[in-house]
Amino acid sequence: MDRERVFTGSPWEPLVGYCRAIRAGNRIEVAGTTAMKDGEVVGVGDPYEQAKFALQTIERALRELGAEMSHVVRTRMFVTDISRWEEIGRAHGEFFKEIRPAATMVEVRALIDPRLLVEIEAEAIVE
Repeated sequence: MDRERVFTGSPWEPLVGYCRAIRAGNRIEVAGTTAMKDGEVVGVGDPYEQAKFALQTIERALRELGAEMSHVVRTRMFVTDISRWEEIGRAHGEFFKEIRPAATMVEVRALIDPRLLVEIEAEAIVE
């Protein structure tokens, strides 16, 4: 099966051996995406801004693979403080108003950088 990959230049991609997103056939899987830009955290202390930034990164990766947010069928949100779910949920809702993919949000102990508050994965199917 042919695979198309998207890389974002994250320092972890070559170290850990992964890509931001991969398309295999009509499926696209987007790896856990955070609010990192050029090695710096975007929106420190603001889960809404971090979720929004992560979703914008996901959207760009999908477009590079010939898909749109409307192709997303599943998201997973990993958050470090579930009490701030509404801020993260608001960002998710702005991107997926009418699409409404299956979504999961769970609290985790920590992400790779202690300043990160949210990490989002996405799965898409392109017909």
